Formats: sequence, structure tokens, C-alpha cells
Amino acid sequence: MQSAQQVPSRSPQHFDVAIIGAGPSGSVAASLLHQQGKQVIVIEKQHFPRFSIGESLLPCCMNVLEQANLIEAVNQAGFQFKNGAAFNSQGRYTEFDFTDKFSVGHGTTFQVERGSFDKLLADTAAEQGVNIRYGHSVEQIDLQGAPLLDVVDEHGQPYQIQAKYILDASGFGRVLPRLLDLEIPSSLPTRSAVFTHIEDNIDTLSDPEFEFDRDKILISVHPENKDIWYWLIPFSNGRCSVGVVGEPHLLGDLNGDLQPILQRFINEEPRLKQLLSKAKFVRECALLQGYSANVKTLASDKFALLGNAGEFLDPVFSSGVTIAMQSAALASQCLLKQLDGEKVDWQQQYAQPLMVGVDTFRTYVEAWYDGRFQDVIFYPDADPKIKQMICSILAGYAWDESNPFVADSERRLKLVVELCRA
Repeated sequence: MQSAQQVPSRSPQHFDVAIIGAGPSGSVAASLLHQQGKQVIVIEKQHFPRFSIGESLLPCCMNVLEQANLIEAVNQAGFQFKNGAAFNSQGRYTEFDFTDKFSVGHGTTFQVERGSFDKLLADTAAEQGVNIRYGHSVEQIDLQGAPLLDVVDEHGQPYQIQAKYILDASGFGRVLPRLLDLEIPSSLPTRSAVFTHIEDNIDTLSDPEFEFDRDKILISVHPENKDIWYWLIPFSNGRCSVGVVGEPHLLGDLNGDLQPILQRFINEEPRLKQLLSKAKFVRECALLQGYSANVKTLASDKFALLGNAGEFLDPVFSSGVTIAMQSAALASQCLLKQLDGEKVDWQQQYAQPLMVGVDTFRTYVEAWYDGRFQDVIFYPDADPKIKQMICSILAGYAWDESNPFVADSERRLKLVVELCRA
């Protein structure tokens, strides 16, 4: 259910925390703060359910959902079970079982259609008592004193919210980076993704050679260009999310009909062509381009950026929702201290701890595209202990500094690459 819309008033409405966006990071943060008795308002521009990318969760997310008392609703929703990741390149196939990992924590999760998943989290937070206003948008921010937000409701009526703190969970909308001029270029090259949902009609029994495990995301590499890769994410209803990713010039003309482009690339990868030979497109193909982003600062004593509102790397390891939820949990911990009168150093207590995981993911994203991490993933004689440590990264435990591949990611990766290439 959606929480009741309140009639805007002329004088500012006062809350402890204003959260922009009701996606996963917004719902998690709102739930965590509401549980501690804080007055929270969530401003969401759209109405749910709404389409969003990022359907393959990582097990690390489940730990945060547990903290926010959202996990029971997720477990009971009937989403597609997920226990790992499979990789495919030029006839080579390998799997990572997330239950066989180095780090302590959940080893399984789900693959979800984000429209229903995001709505479930928001509805569950609303049932807990969180106030969510749908169809409302933040137009301006004044940080001269206590944060003041100029908001417009779904009928075009303006009103103001005054809060002690703002959390920006607006995702690719990146509300505060736009309004406060925080945007800076990403260090990653510009890439684009063409994607859609299909009725997959996968029949592995007819050709056992092309095995397919619905409990895993399948990442495939283009047979002639390692810079191009595909995702195939099964859902519980017989559908899949499928997409191709690459630098724009590698994908072709992205200004016209996208379906022929996606179909052409699927046909160029033998395993995908076979698996999806009977697939039917069930929604118009979408384009996500120039998605990597960065900012001048992640937080101050008046605001913090969560998830994609701060930095987005790349979809290759499905890290987006995990970083979003982890940022929500970290920011909520800091904010509870500040609201209770403690001095918080947002750089040292929020930004730096969050960037431990973000930078770990960045190491492996960059190494995926330069080919080094692909060599590691497809190495036929992997050391079981090393594979467990890498599996932890793929399962989202990029903040576990007891894992050498987190604490010393670049050097450790270099050593393993040298071993694989020897």
C-alpha cells in the first residue's frame, strides 16, 4: 500500500530527516531511522511500481535488509532464488557458488523485477509507519541554515520542508548533485547498455550442452570483443532481463530502434543465441548511457548522498543496489549519532568507509574491461581458497577487510593475474 498523501501547508513542515527517493536506499534508510524514533519524510517523484534497472541482487544486500526489518517481506514475495553467478566466454563456462565464499554472511539472495521489488520495500517501510509522498519532487535546496527543501506535489502545488538533515536516495535522478553543483566526471569510460525483458522460453532439455541455471545470473563475453558483454537475469515468472553493454561506438547507432541492435548482439554469442532462440520481447528496449558518475563530496553535516546519487560504477557485477543499501546503512548509523547530539566527521565516518567497498568494486570493474579479471574468472585450475575470496567480492562483501582481495585488492589481483597468465 502507499502511505496517505498529506495536504501541503504554507509554513515549512518540520522533520528530523528528509529522504529524496523511495528506492532501495531510501526505503532502507527510512526504515532504519524510523525504528529509532526519528521523524522521517520520503519524497518520491514517481508513483510505484515503476521500471528500474538493477535486477540481480547480491547476498550482502540481505544483511542490510535484515537490519531494516525488510527481509521477511522479501523472502515471502516469490522472487527468483539466486545462489551465484555464471560466466561464459568463447565456449568456456564457469560458476561461482555464493555459499562457498570467504566472508561470513548470507550466501543467497534473489533476482527481482525492480518495479515490484522497490514497491515491496517502500510499502513495507510505509506499513512500519514511514511517511512516503509519491508524485512529489524536490525543486530547490537551501542549506544556509537548517536544510530547507522546496517541493512541488503531484498537483503542481509548492510547499516547503525543513529538516535537520537530507539523504539523497534519488538514484540516477541525482537530485542534490544537480542542485548543489556536485557533479564531476567519472574516471571510467563512457559506456551504454541496451536492455529489455523477454519471455525467455528457455528449454535446456533439448540441448544439454547449453546448460542454464535459473538460480544464477549469466554474464557472457562477446566472442570477438572482450569490451562487450551481456547479462541474462532469470525471473521467477519465466521472464528474463537481458542486456548488452559496451562503449557506444561498439554498439552502433543508438538513436533509432534498439531491438534490432540487441537481437543482433544476442545472435553473435553462440550460447545466448541457442538459449534465447524461442525468446519473445515483452517490453520496448531501453537505453542507459553515460551511466558512470562521481561527485565532489559524498556528505556534509547537512546532507549525504546514497547509492547512485553519489557514485555509480558499472552494472557488470550487479553492485549498484548493494552499494545503495550499504550506503543507507552507514549513513543511518552516522545520522543517528548526529541527531542525538554527537559530533560526526562525515568524511571519516561515512565517506571513507563507504569508499572501501566502492573502490574494491572499481578495481575489479576496471580489471574486467582490461581483460585481467576475465583471465582470472576463466582460469581452469583456480585455487579453491583464492576462488572463495573472489567469490566474496562477487557476492557483494566488498567491505570485508579481513579478505585480502578487499584489503589489498590491486596487489592481490595483480599476483593472481600473473599466476593465471604464467
